[in-house]
Amino acid sequence: MQYYTPPEPDTFAGDAMPFYHNGTFHLFYLLDHGHHSSLGGLGGHQWAHATTTDLVHWEHHPLALAITEPWEGSICTGSAFYHAGTTYAFYATRRPDWTQHLGVATSCDGITFTKRPPLASPGPRFSPVDYRDPFVFRDPETGTFHMLVTSALAKPAVEGYGGCLAHLTSRDLEHWEVQEPFYESGYAGPPECPDLFAWNGWWYLLYSHGLVTHYRMARGPLGPWQRPVVDTLDGAMAAVIKTAPFGPQRRLGVAWVGTREGHLDRGARQWGGALVFRELTQHSDGTLGTRFVPEMVPSSDVKLELPMQPLTGHTIVATSSIAMTASMGFEVAAFSDVPRDVHITLRIEPNGAHAFGLRLRGSGAFASGYDLRFDPHEATVSLADVSLPLVRGLDHPFQLDLVMIDDLIDVSVNTGHPGGERCLANRLPQLAGDLLFFYAQDGPVRFTDIAVRRASRAG
Repeated sequence: MQYYTPPEPDTFAGDAMPFYHNGTFHLFYLLDHGHHSSLGGLGGHQWAHATTTDLVHWEHHPLALAITEPWEGSICTGSAFYHAGTTYAFYATRRPDWTQHLGVATSCDGITFTKRPPLASPGPRFSPVDYRDPFVFRDPETGTFHMLVTSALAKPAVEGYGGCLAHLTSRDLEHWEVQEPFYESGYAGPPECPDLFAWNGWWYLLYSHGLVTHYRMARGPLGPWQRPVVDTLDGAMAAVIKTAPFGPQRRLGVAWVGTREGHLDRGARQWGGALVFRELTQHSDGTLGTRFVPEMVPSSDVKLELPMQPLTGHTIVATSSIAMTASMGFEVAAFSDVPRDVHITLRIEPNGAHAFGLRLRGSGAFASGYDLRFDPHEATVSLADVSLPLVRGLDHPFQLDLVMIDDLIDVSVNTGHPGGERCLANRLPQLAGDLLFFYAQDGPVRFTDIAVRRASRAG
C-alpha cells in the first residue's frame, strides 16, 4: 500500500482515515475519480477500505461508505471510532447545493457499515459550505465524547479569518451538543481534517491548511495548545496526514501525494494521487518527526554493483563511498546505469561544506536531473521545487534514505536531532536519466555506506 494508487483509469486516492482496533490496521480513504471533478465538481468521493495486521499483507474490501442517495454529492473525510462493540464511521456529506452535513454509519465487524439518519448541520453560526471532516475522541478522565469539525464562522470578526474547529460533545454518541469552537488556527480559511491523539504524556492536535499538515501540543486533550518551532510533519506535497496507532507504542501517518497537472515537473498539484505512509517519531521534548515505515520500504535485498566515477579533480571514489576534499569550488561524482525504480541508502558527513546533495535521474556531465540539496547553514532540505525548513543537524553526520518509484521520489532524513527526522516527497515525471550524481559546494563532504537496490511497488 506504500505509494498505492487505485488501478482503475483516472482514479486516485484522497484523504486517508487510518484506524486501529484489536490488532488490525484499517485504512479508509477517499476514492477519487478525475481529481475532484466528479458529480459536477462536488467530488463524488466514497470511502474505500483495506486492512492489514503486519503492514505487508493487505486485504482490500468493498466500499465502506458508498454514495447511495441522489442528494449525496460526496462522502467526505471523517473518522472511525470504536465503542462498546460497535465501530462508528463519522463523515460529512456534500450536497448538490454545496452545503455540508454530518452523518454516521455503524458496523458490528468493522467492514460492513449501515448509514443512520443525518447527525448534524452547521446551523446559523457556521458557514454552510464549511462543515466537514468530523473527528471523534473520548476524554479519558470524564468519559465525554468530543467531535471536532472543520468549519468557519459565518460572521468572523476579521473577514476571511473565521476558520475554526467546531466542537460538539456527547455522553452516548447519539445526541450531540454544540460548544464554543475548539480551536481557531489564525490562518485564512478553515483548519481541515483534524486528528487528535495522546502519546507518552503529550496530546497532539493535527490539522491541515492548504493541504499541509500542522500540529499543536498540550498536556491534556482540551489544551491549552502550544505551537512547536517546526509545526509541520512533512513537505508540502504530502497532503492531509492523519494518524492511527499500530500496536502499543507505534503511530503511523498516512497522506496522499498528488499528481502534477499536465505531467510537468513544475505543474500545479492536482487533488488525489498515491498514498504515502509515515512512521511518527517522538523526541524528548515532545516534538514529532517522521521517517519511513520499515515494513513498507519497497526494496530488494540485493545491492547493485554500478559503475561510478569522479567528474572533478578533488573527488575520490571507492567501494560504497565518495570523498570530496576541496575546500572551495564544485565537486561531482556519478553512478551510471541506475534503474528508474530504486531504493538508495547512505550516510553523509558534511565536514563544513556550504551545500551538498544528490542529483537524481540525471544525464550528461551534470547537465540535468532533480536536485536533492542540503543547505546546513540555512537548515534546509529541498527536492526540486519543494523544501523542508529548519531541519536541525545537517552540519553533522546523518542518514539518508531515498526511494524512487515511477514519478514519485520520497526522501527520509535522520540527523538524530529534534527537528532533524523528517520526510519529503515530490512528484517529478519529466526526466528519466540513468545517472546518479553526488556533489559538494565550497567544502569537503564524504558520502559513505552507499547502497543502491532495485525498488518495486508493494501492496
